[in-house]
Amino acid sequence: MILPIIAYGDPHLKKPSLEIDSEYPGLKELIDDMFETMYAAKGVGLAAPQIGKNIRLFIVDGAPFANEEGEEIDPKAVGIESFKKVFINPIIEEEKGDLWPFQEGCLSIPKIRENVQRKEEVTISYLDEHWEEKEASFTGYAARIIQHEYDHLEGILFTDRVSPLKKKLLSKRLKQIADGLVDADYKLKFYTPKK
Repeated sequence: MILPIIAYGDPHLKKPSLEIDSEYPGLKELIDDMFETMYAAKGVGLAAPQIGKNIRLFIVDGAPFANEEGEEIDPKAVGIESFKKVFINPIIEEEKGDLWPFQEGCLSIPKIRENVQRKEEVTISYLDEHWEEKEASFTGYAARIIQHEYDHLEGILFTDRVSPLKKKLLSKRLKQIADGLVDADYKLKFYTPKK
């Protein structure tokens, strides 16, 4: 089932998420729905807070990065076509390497892309969808996708990582998104404060 994606301005996106256990109700269906939602929105990652659940869960599939026609093969994209994973209760153990800029976007912040500096390599421990403990290191685009989705679990958006000047320049567009004045090719859910 395709779920609505929570838009910028919703408090779910700024709240740190909580760990879950294997008894979390409907987890398999939730993961399936998240993949379906992400594919429908043409994303490469989706974190549970983006669908209104503040739990430590995100999914990724880097295949769209590998399918950009006419692009030269970027060394940072090696292996990205088979980078499809579920991360439950992840912990970033280490980030290392040089910082590199890349234009990031976010399904919760449509039509805005900005350069974000991130480290080239990340080591992360997590549980997969079978509740098996994993620890792995990722580089390039895979590391960036993980860092971006992991930030969602901490209540951090990519726009929080741009310079204060850039954030000020974006403020009007961000307010328009929060006010529901944006079109997207997928279903967005806008926050309405309770009266």
